[in-house]
Amino acid sequence: MARRRGWGGSPPADDAEAARRIVSAAVDLIGTTGAVVGIADVAESLGVIRQTVYRYFPSSEALMQAAALASVDGFLDRLTAQVKGFDEPAEALVEGVVYTLGEVRRTPHLGLILSGSYANTGALTSDEAQAFGMTMIRRFDVDWERHGYDEAALRELVEHLLRTMQSFFLSPGNPPRADEELRRYLRRWLGTAISAQPRQ
Repeated sequence: MARRRGWGGSPPADDAEAARRIVSAAVDLIGTTGAVVGIADVAESLGVIRQTVYRYFPSSEALMQAAALASVDGFLDRLTAQVKGFDEPAEALVEGVVYTLGEVRRTPHLGLILSGSYANTGALTSDEAQAFGMTMIRRFDVDWERHGYDEAALRELVEHLLRTMQSFFLSPGNPPRADEELRRYLRRWLGTAISAQPRQ
């Protein structure tokens, strides 16, 4: 491993620790600023040069993806608890969307993987975003197959949910809807479409 300077006087023991500390610094900065941060910002916070960060993350986009993914596990556990007991697709998904939008407001780095704000194009339908969405809905107490959803239908459903949530990220409204008002809106427009899915 190449010799490193900086790191607040405590260099990492190995490359794995270095990468973890870089991601952690990015997460902290995003949480403070509520916005995407760059390689230079993270390097400065760690007391290292930009080339050190580039050694582990070739672009700001790659670093923002890593920061977003680092926040996923805790969110998924909280989401699972929130939607527990909802076994009808429409109600489960409405509650899941409302909760996710609220979490993104409280935890800015979580929104990066869903909103695509760390990349110019394609992030919404990236493999990472789709995998994240599939993991989300598989945590629900819904028997998807019984309700007519095979793998292909689930993937289309995830794409629709990601696109719906992105629209609220980009334009939440002025003023944004309160949670109960948002639930009513989603039940009427999103829930109706979901309920129309033919059962097997």
